[in-house]
Amino acid sequence: MAWIVLFFAGIFEIVWAYSMKLSEGFTKLTPSVITIFFMILSFGLLAHAMKTLPLGTAYTVWTGIGAIGSFLVGIFVLGEPASAMRMLAAVLIVSGLILMKLSSS
Repeated sequence: MAWIVLFFAGIFEIVWAYSMKLSEGFTKLTPSVITIFFMILSFGLLAHAMKTLPLGTAYTVWTGIGAIGSFLVGIFVLGEPASAMRMLAAVLIVSGLILMKLSSS
């Protein structure tokens, strides 16, 4: 159950990162409110998952989901570049997440 909670915490991290971008430095009200709401939700779920998962594993997986998800939103929604170096970096992050998950099983 903790892994499912952690997964949603990571998904909500992607939501708040994207809405923070849309808030233009918290100058737009609606994206700013969405950012704060999903930050609180994401942190709350992370805290809940950390009750049973190791700190290093939970935090690494949470940030990894957020990083990769935000990377993909940047490419597919915001039109950011998908250079070979950025793609390699993303593959390395995913590899680290898989190894972290396997090491805690």
